[in-house]
Amino acid sequence: MSWLESLLLGLLQGLTEYLPISSSGHLTIASSLFGIDGEQNLAFTVIVHVATVLSTLVVLWKEIVWIFRDLFSRQSWKSYSGLNEGTRYAVNIVISMIPVGIVGLFFKDSIEDIFGSGTTVVGCMLLVTALLLAFSYYAKPRQKESISCGSAFVIGLAQAVAVLPGLSRSGSTIATGLLLGNRKDKLAQFSFLMVIPPILGEALLDAKDLIEQAGASAVQETGTSVLLVGFLAAFVSGMAACKWMISIVRKGKLIYFGIYCAVAGILTLLFL
Repeated sequence: MSWLESLLLGLLQGLTEYLPISSSGHLTIASSLFGIDGEQNLAFTVIVHVATVLSTLVVLWKEIVWIFRDLFSRQSWKSYSGLNEGTRYAVNIVISMIPVGIVGLFFKDSIEDIFGSGTTVVGCMLLVTALLLAFSYYAKPRQKESISCGSAFVIGLAQAVAVLPGLSRSGSTIATGLLLGNRKDKLAQFSFLMVIPPILGEALLDAKDLIEQAGASAVQETGTSVLLVGFLAAFVSGMAACKWMISIVRKGKLIYFGIYCAVAGILTLLFL
């Protein structure tokens, strides 16, 4: 992998991780166009995933501090309703992680087989993403004041399904939350905070595989400068995309991304 390819793929990862257009799908398409074998660039995958997590922590640091402040304050843990707002928020994030945790633990090998099945799956899942975004744009459910534990679990189910390449994680979780009637101003930040543990878990599993397969030689093979370029590109573009996406969700403009996903899916199926 050259530094230019690392720059482009890093920018692509950072942008598409938060925009509802599927980072995994776009990286699969880009790797196919560049002739890059993902298995040979595991170190790069780990680096850009860590970069996107750090970009989220920087953008949403106030919300994270608020959650931890409430979490460690003196309160009653006897019931969910008796918890303060920040602690309920943290509990909802944990609840949302249950489905993707189950998928990661028991179906990891099957998912990796799907990732290796080429761009056909990506094209089909981009079309599914387009449909989800369209439904969430035109549906007008009754608005809820806050995200409930039930909604958190259903949004978590959407995240678990979105491990399929081409099915956007942010698009699936945000669209599902909107269809459940959750408020736009609360949903984007919840969607981005709930993906931090799964992305970190994915990066740790990839790092474990990296150490078992090749260790430091994999980093040397890819190149330290190449990895640094990819990290910085993913970090900067991730911060920009995270801020932009929060604004887009509040304005309810997801339909434009639905149109993009539909066009990208059709072009992928026709030409790749």
